[in-house]
Amino acid sequence: MGEAEKFDGILLGLAQQMEGGVPELLDTLFSFLRRKTDFFTGGGKEAAKKMLMDKFEHHERLSLQDLKTRQEEAEARARRIAKQKEKKQKELEREREREREQEQEKPKFVELSDEEAKQVQQKIDQEKQENAKVNLPKDESTTETNKSDSEDEDSKNKIKPNSGNGADMPNYKWTQTLSDIELRVPFKVSFPVKGKDVICEMKTNHLKIGLKGHEPIIDEDLHKAIKLENCYWVIEDKKTVMLTLEKVNKMEWWSRLIITDPEIDTKKVEPENSKLSDLDGETRSMVEKMMYDQRQKEMGLPTSDEQKKQDVLKKFMAQHPEMDFSKAKIS
Repeated sequence: MGEAEKFDGILLGLAQQMEGGVPELLDTLFSFLRRKTDFFTGGGKEAAKKMLMDKFEHHERLSLQDLKTRQEEAEARARRIAKQKEKKQKELEREREREREQEQEKPKFVELSDEEAKQVQQKIDQEKQENAKVNLPKDESTTETNKSDSEDEDSKNKIKPNSGNGADMPNYKWTQTLSDIELRVPFKVSFPVKGKDVICEMKTNHLKIGLKGHEPIIDEDLHKAIKLENCYWVIEDKKTVMLTLEKVNKMEWWSRLIITDPEIDTKKVEPENSKLSDLDGETRSMVEKMMYDQRQKEMGLPTSDEQKKQDVLKKFMAQHPEMDFSKAKIS
């Protein structure tokens, strides 16, 4: 903790006891200086005022710099997301083009006699034994099917995440990356909201946000822990409070903001492409394969494993030109 922050706990406790907000806090501080020190009279007629204005202008500059930095970070984040969406769209178009080309290269339907079909099946079985990566064993395939059914059942009562991988709730909206949460709480009031009107209490596992004199919008335990030293809030458009909350665990997606929220289906979260570069080679390959297979299934196209099976059959047909495939029914 820095030198400037070591009295934050005392000052925060003092401010929370004052109904009059910042004006009452300042009045209390100046009253103390007047009664207990020679602040106003000890340095000459204008010395106290000059000292006060110097400190005010110094911290005003710091505050404006902080605001500018946060705005620039928000704009940079928006540009990065837009660029990633554009890149993702281009990748999807290229992927669809490859799928169309693969579709054109699929083998035609042919018919085989019973004897020829038996020989083909024997050769395929032999290929399976020689290369375990081509086909899953029967019991493993069954397990995979059961696992898929279980995942569908698990997702049935969960909501789909919004475009920011969070959720749109009746009184607030939240989005997330692997590292942080961004929460927006709009206040439906007729006056412009100022800092002194806002009640915002952040703890490692609890959040309270609202306006003075009104029921809090949120006053509940968080789904996961946050790092308080890197959390802050600002007022947007004089009506909305935006909070940025840094996650303690930066390797998992939150399924809800607070424990009373409905869960989102984190399997439908769309991570930023840039995050894949943080993974090691083996894990990244596995994630990319899963994402590719999921897209193939959604479009009714063969997965990577199914494409491998077709390649094996093509190879077999090429190695045995003496066999007549003109009557085979193989897709």
